[in-house]
Amino acid sequence: MILALALLALAGPRETIGIFERWGAFRDTAPTRCFAVARPSDTARRGEAYVSVASWPAQGVRHQLYVRLSRARADHARVMLVAGERRFELTASRHDAWAPDARTDAAIVAAMRDGRALSVESVDTGGVPFVDGYALQGAASAIDAATLACL
Repeated sequence: MILALALLALAGPRETIGIFERWGAFRDTAPTRCFAVARPSDTARRGEAYVSVASWPAQGVRHQLYVRLSRARADHARVMLVAGERRFELTASRHDAWAPDARTDAAIVAAMRDGRALSVESVDTGGVPFVDGYALQGAASAIDAATLACL
């Protein structure tokens, strides 16, 4: 995951692959990576929050989940992702969260394909619980388009 965060900062020119409902699919060329991304359904008060599923072909990474939280997370607060009927505990820093391993990434993407909504839940530094909600319409198409663009 550290690699993913470092490479995000180095992103070069970005190509739009397509927009699928509330999800977009994009390709960066330097370094090469492809990703599906969405903002929370309630963008008015969600700041820079987003969720993405990325492929990094040079590193052999496929379908890696990344979440930018809408608020700073309290030090010991858990971050839970709920997709459809499934719940997953994520690994997190103050503002970011990700799946703990590739197996969990794959399970989350599978749950996203079957679900209608995704939520990311935690507690902010002031002790207030928060939920960032995402519509999943278009997510499977955006993930597939991004994956194909990086083959």
